[in-house]
Amino acid sequence: MLEKTHIRTIFKEERKKLDIALISKDIVKNIRSSDFYKNAEHVMLFYPLKYEINLLDLLNDNKNFYFPKVAGENLLVCPYDGSIRLEKSALNIYEPCSAPVFPEILDLIFVPALAVDKKYYRLGYGGGYYDRFLKGCNAVTAVAIPEDFIIEELPHDIFDVAVEHVITNGKKAHV
Repeated sequence: MLEKTHIRTIFKEERKKLDIALISKDIVKNIRSSDFYKNAEHVMLFYPLKYEINLLDLLNDNKNFYFPKVAGENLLVCPYDGSIRLEKSALNIYEPCSAPVFPEILDLIFVPALAVDKKYYRLGYGGGYYDRFLKGCNAVTAVAIPEDFIIEELPHDIFDVAVEHVITNGKKAHV
């Protein structure tokens, strides 16, 4: 099996070839039709990097939204609405300028990923932020990813946390 670093490189290059705007639109549509999203009131999104799935259209829905903010080795949960300013972090990710809240408020967390396997283990960017964060959360977890980025098996370590749902741009949600 290939190493995580090599797989990351492959998928970063592959997603540059995609029409990410169209794929994101289809994924958002599939998310909106899922029961776990319909039932969620407090939803944590991630601010997309270039070539990453963009879920920001969900901000138009009648829900309470949050974004992560990196604090040392951890993620904080920060409320976001259109009136809250976003600033680029040291990791070059937009984060809200709002005071953090307790993670227990969350009903649903969308976790970024470069790829995901059929056991719902995801390949992130290698910092371990989400794996550490998810260990202490009781919220439903989901990955939004292009359908072609679901592979048979990814290498995973004891500290890696699988998600509960995978939503793609295909007709079938992997829940």
